[in-house]
Amino acid sequence: MRFLLTLLLFSTMLFSASVKFEILGSGGPELDARASTSYLLWIDGEAKLLVDMGSGAMLRFEESGAKLETLEATVLTHLHIDHSVDLPSFVKAGFFSSRSEPLEVIAPNANEFFPSIGEFLNSLFGKSGAYRYMSDVLSPQSNSFQIIPYEIKSNKTITKKYKDFTLTLISVHHGIVPALALRIDVGSKSIVISGDTNDKNKNLEQIAHKADLFIAHHAVPEHAGEFAKDLHMTPSIIANIAKKADVGKVVLTHRMNRTAKHEKESLMIIKEIFKGEVIFAEDRMIIKL
Repeated sequence: MRFLLTLLLFSTMLFSASVKFEILGSGGPELDARASTSYLLWIDGEAKLLVDMGSGAMLRFEESGAKLETLEATVLTHLHIDHSVDLPSFVKAGFFSSRSEPLEVIAPNANEFFPSIGEFLNSLFGKSGAYRYMSDVLSPQSNSFQIIPYEIKSNKTITKKYKDFTLTLISVHHGIVPALALRIDVGSKSIVISGDTNDKNKNLEQIAHKADLFIAHHAVPEHAGEFAKDLHMTPSIIANIAKKADVGKVVLTHRMNRTAKHEKESLMIIKEIFKGEVIFAEDRMIIKL
């Protein structure tokens, strides 16, 4: 019996997936010498999930050695420019790749201020879109690969299973902007990405429980004004989520000029509440799980 248990444990360790998480872009929507928000999930040496495509994401993706051919899905946490502007660059690059499989682009619901992901893609690649010369990418007859919009319309937790990972997506509060947070599970390993939110509806706490890695957007200092606080989490909110959810490590990203001079203060505030490891993100930072 002991031999069988040892063999089972050895087999699990032997065939456990190698998981890495890469911060492609650690900046925001300003000129700050950083790429804007973008993340990449690596499993067994292959890029599997691309989350957000802010300015500079395409360059960082190329630098990482990732291939479009191995992606199983993409997510846009919301449609602000600094999270979505490089999407056309990735689609154009697909024409010169060997990828032929369709690729989902997951995004939040529409409202009076923002389009649905279907409308967004049509405004780019539709027959009357800005890049209408590539309208074939919206059809199965694409000369490269089809991009398929997937809109998260529900306010409830949505789970999507892929070959190598599972996604849990939930709507979060980001002012007037429809936005998503997500959890990535690969076997026993888990990553939560807050996206841009102030966690007003407490949805982050629902999906962050026991996550190995909490990617938290640190876009405002503790003493930010009310407008900024309606969009983003303060350091104390980040810390309380991390503590309540009992996460393993916190990575502070979406770094901006307005927070740069307060980062020591932010770190002190967080460490007073959350006793785990806290690090600041950099472009091309790779975290092994």
